[in-house]
Amino acid sequence: MGAINGGYYLSDSIAAIDLGSNSFHLLVARPMNKGIQVIDQDKEMVRLAAGLQADRTLDSETKERALECLSRFGQRIRHISPTAIRIVGTNTLRAARKSKKFIKQAQLLLGHEIEIISGIEEARLIYLGVAHSIAGDKGRRMVVDIGGGSTEIIVGERFEPLRMESLYMGCVSMTRRYFADGTVSARQVAQARLAALLELEPHIKSFRKLGWAQSIGASGTARAVESVARANGWANGDITAEALAKIIQSYVQAGSLDATRLAGLKAERSPVFLGGAIILAAVIEAFDIPSMMVSSGALREGLLYDLIGRSQEESTRQQAVVDLQMRCRLNKTHASRVEKTAIALWRQVAADNSLADSDSQKMLGWAACLHELGLSIAHSQHHKHAGYFLRHADLSGFSWQEQQVLAAIVQAHRRSFPQDLFDRLPGVWRQKAIQLALLLRLAVILHRSRSSASVPVPDCQLSETSISLSFSNKWLHQHPLSLADFEEEARRLAKRGIAFNFKSKDR
Repeated sequence: MGAINGGYYLSDSIAAIDLGSNSFHLLVARPMNKGIQVIDQDKEMVRLAAGLQADRTLDSETKERALECLSRFGQRIRHISPTAIRIVGTNTLRAARKSKKFIKQAQLLLGHEIEIISGIEEARLIYLGVAHSIAGDKGRRMVVDIGGGSTEIIVGERFEPLRMESLYMGCVSMTRRYFADGTVSARQVAQARLAALLELEPHIKSFRKLGWAQSIGASGTARAVESVARANGWANGDITAEALAKIIQSYVQAGSLDATRLAGLKAERSPVFLGGAIILAAVIEAFDIPSMMVSSGALREGLLYDLIGRSQEESTRQQAVVDLQMRCRLNKTHASRVEKTAIALWRQVAADNSLADSDSQKMLGWAACLHELGLSIAHSQHHKHAGYFLRHADLSGFSWQEQQVLAAIVQAHRRSFPQDLFDRLPGVWRQKAIQLALLLRLAVILHRSRSSASVPVPDCQLSETSISLSFSNKWLHQHPLSLADFEEEARRLAKRGIAFNFKSKDR
């Protein structure tokens, strides 16, 4: 038996699935003392980005192809504990509209939630995967990962990313934009190259200021370029500008994507290879990279290392919260008092309300730590400012869905309690988030005076339609402001169909 996040599973397997814009990847591994041991892996070219239509909806053929793939992946991970699995969607699922039904179908086939991660979170995980796959410490590294719909560039040192960018260009999107009809000319290549350089230009100075000693390519495009360059004798290991120029020139001479024949290139990669090669050539030109090695690790390996890390400590997400508190100069002492009371209330009601999981406790704690985030913008409507900020910020370690949950709880900590805040959350979180927000609201009221004096934790009962507090020692009557706040809270919650009762035990 093994354990991850306090749960137990029948085998020592952990799994990651990367729902990329070009390929879907499955990786199953076994945690080892100094890393992971891969025991199974699979990849299918789904070409999700190619199925993204002008209105940003996925066409039916692409959805069918994706779901067929996921049904196979679902069978492979069926007997792995849900706490030992991470499944993420990247650029195309970030961009897709009206995708809720598709994601729900995908989750049913996989038997697991899909996290839609931001481009910056994708970059962090890519760097984590690459850093663990590179032996030794050779100073700072630049990591470049060209996906189907986005390109991630990271400079870091050892296991710590120092700067991360996610750019809106990938091998699929570049090929579709400049070579949609399959023809290839020098003019089209020049246009695509210029577009890539323009996308890179705003970031060149900041990356160069950091500097790096080693350049590393990750994922399919880099591996395919290395394979082609080696097979044709254009390079002997690392990727160079000269090898890329010969690859691109081969397409120009052939005149079309279909007519180009390159040794070392797999047929499934061929339709989008040129777009990726042009982006990689632009990166090497923009950053003046003499040669680039290729890593075996990338996003899915990063997911597994992050999963192992989460089982040991919540360092990444917790640090993101602490960093945000410091950046926005929040009152950490007051936030800590609110957090302590909110968690004390949670402990009383968690078991009876499906809130006993560690994720619920952590989410409530983080929301308490950040509930005054909006004050850094303005006092008026500060809960709404905080909600907007958390929905759109780059928070390391948090998936897109987790940020929506955190934002909803924080925004709902005062004033009105609108249902639509929670309706757009992932199904598994909707009721949980409502109940966690109720606990946070009451903790905030109890600490309104912002005093260092201890606040008694009342007895608490919670259901889907009601919440009640019971105070001892006439505390309510000795604190008329709190009593008035609770009366106002009862009126607000009643408008949402939630009964709020409070009383003194001595009555």
